[in-house]
Amino acid sequence: MTAIVVAGGGLAGAAAAAALARAGRDVTVIERDAAPAHKICGEFLSVEAQASLAAIGFDVTALGGHRISRLRLVRDDAAVSVGLPFEGLGITRRRLDAALLDHAASCGTVVRRGVAIRGVDCRDGLRLDLAGEAPIRPDMLLLATGKHDLRGVRRQAAEPEALVGFKMYFRLNPAARQALAGHIDLILFDDGYAGLQMVEDGMANLSLLVDRARLQRVGGTWTALLADLVKRNTLLADRLTGSVPLLDQPLTIFRVPYGFVHRPAANDRDRVYRLGDQAGVIPSFTGDGMAIALHSATRAANAIIAGHTASAYHRALRRDISGQIRRAAALYRLARMPLAQRALFGVAGTFPSLLRLAAQYTRVPPRARSALY
Repeated sequence: MTAIVVAGGGLAGAAAAAALARAGRDVTVIERDAAPAHKICGEFLSVEAQASLAAIGFDVTALGGHRISRLRLVRDDAAVSVGLPFEGLGITRRRLDAALLDHAASCGTVVRRGVAIRGVDCRDGLRLDLAGEAPIRPDMLLLATGKHDLRGVRRQAAEPEALVGFKMYFRLNPAARQALAGHIDLILFDDGYAGLQMVEDGMANLSLLVDRARLQRVGGTWTALLADLVKRNTLLADRLTGSVPLLDQPLTIFRVPYGFVHRPAANDRDRVYRLGDQAGVIPSFTGDGMAIALHSATRAANAIIAGHTASAYHRALRRDISGQIRRAAALYRLARMPLAQRALFGVAGTFPSLLRLAAQYTRVPPRARSALY
């Protein structure tokens, strides 16, 4: 029997495993990908996320990410720029997750790559059904599978909206790289928004979220959507002129339950701890999803070390993150509506400090962090 199994070797799973292993616990991470891979997830590490990594002995600055200290809000041909209340770091999940999983292994975690968990049976203890292998029965399970649910322990989320997410890396022209340096460009367009930022090795990450109906109206493909956005937005056109796509196809995702926060219930499994997107899903670019993932990892590890139940952990985590996710969800709804976009942009142009305030109020609150560190 394995004492603790972490399902998923991403940010939350690897961080929790490292924390538990450093405390002397017997931990195994089961990761379905056999090798490091790009993920359609956030790639902006706030100061809180960086502090969470430092607390488990991980030096993220050694990975060569791009330092980001300003936000540029863009709509049509107008832009408003403001300094962030902290300095963030842009780094690909492929590089970060691989290094963090290696760190967990160096702390004593057993890492099993290329193994898929088919489902979880909680009727008589815990049983994990593995693809091509005999089932295993851990004492505890940390669910850190991101936006992917496992049979038997699916999230009880409301019906998600019909939104499509895309992500592509580009090699920008020198002038565009210089203009984007140190910034996140948050680009508003009808029925969606996009974020453009630099990551490591001179690459730029363009991620966007669009209503499915809008996507269908412009042709239903990434190529057609990008061409339409470039035609309508001069800044984005300037950024992508002469750029080179670095993936054969964009990463895509559909029907993500943005705004979900796990609500502890009487039928919760007492030894199943939900981490990251399995505990709460904050909208992309309007919240700090990577910090939430790392915060949940720290809180779960602390709860297990202290002997607290999964229900107690979930109640505490919900108190920590529900307000943040609720505020980010409201901002993300505004960011997708044409009339609200214009109002938001007008207010930001007159009072740019409100952008800094929005960034502060969509982060993990200090009171929640102070309870852990």
